[in-house]
Amino acid sequence: MQISRHHAAPILGSAALVKREKSTNLALYRRGRGGRNSFSGHVITVFGATGFLGRYVVNQLAKAGSQIIIPYRNDPYEVRDLKLAGELGQILFQPYHLQDEESIRKAVKYSDVVVNLVGRDFETRNFTFHDVHVDGASRLASISKEQGVEKFIHLSHLNAQPNPPITYSKDGSEYHKTKFAGEQAVREIFPEATILRPADMYGPEDRFIRYYANKWRRHVMGHAYPMWKSGTETVKMPIFVSDVAKAVFYSVDDPDAVGRSYDLVGPKAYQLSELVDYFHRVMELPGGVRMPILPYDLWRLKVWWFSHAFTKAPPLSASKSDIEFTSDALRGHSLIQDLGIDPIHIEQRAVYELAPFKYQAYYETKVGEVAPAALPKFITRPIQPQILGV
Repeated sequence: MQISRHHAAPILGSAALVKREKSTNLALYRRGRGGRNSFSGHVITVFGATGFLGRYVVNQLAKAGSQIIIPYRNDPYEVRDLKLAGELGQILFQPYHLQDEESIRKAVKYSDVVVNLVGRDFETRNFTFHDVHVDGASRLASISKEQGVEKFIHLSHLNAQPNPPITYSKDGSEYHKTKFAGEQAVREIFPEATILRPADMYGPEDRFIRYYANKWRRHVMGHAYPMWKSGTETVKMPIFVSDVAKAVFYSVDDPDAVGRSYDLVGPKAYQLSELVDYFHRVMELPGGVRMPILPYDLWRLKVWWFSHAFTKAPPLSASKSDIEFTSDALRGHSLIQDLGIDPIHIEQRAVYELAPFKYQAYYETKVGEVAPAALPKFITRPIQPQILGV
């Protein structure tokens, strides 16, 4: 009987198994029957495990029996919950700094796989986009190569490009520019690296669905949502965060993933205006009219103030607005389906994710009392691959 990739993924593929058994390092031999209580044969360092995507990646890797090393630079109490993802002794923590090469070497010294999830959509006084997405990524790739790491998995963004379109900022998204430069740096240093390029991710505690549920996202003058051209010329293909975590997991043992890039998008494309209107219907909020962003609008002043008033994860920023209003487009790379994953639809999760934000969440409705929110219209014509001239 032929086993599908969905069932075979937690167990090492035959090609990977042969390679592992030729290793002289006895610590990297598979042990057990597979699963959390076994050892998969992989020691994996996950940089950026404390972020939104990181907890899902760690859980996927740990439940297959991999030993996970989690470098961190925040309070140790903020990472301790990740220890529960794996068996006793399989989740290890290592203090590090992205600019400290010696601490990075300690974190990857015993690993055969390194996953780079480090990234952010806002700058701080200590780290610019270039520091994180370009210098940091190239440093991780270079040291991993130096230490003999077999596989390097790098997380980028679907819209990473050298010349992003002008939407909110006059010079285009610096986030997308540096993400693209980081890809190129990683590919040059580690040619066999696997690069994953997800679209906007949604899920519990995300910054996509909850971004529009946040009261600060609305205009200072009322419940209107300021959007570039009212959201009618922005196309989005959001993807569930667990699907992206599965893509990281499957690419560890997939021999076809070596040296390839993947565009990770959801199964449907939507106008951003349709998605925001759908979220509004689910939350049953009053008002909620979309409006265009004007050149000298109070909204721009509000975005500027939040960017400077918050030192950690500002709810609004110019860089976040650039990401929000840039249309998703495939770039001609492999898709998530090539890894054996069927991504779920956003309609299957939105009602659950937005339940705490309903206008009258304290009122428990009876069955049939309120009609379900009308589903968003999706773009029936498939998005054609857009090959960048670079």
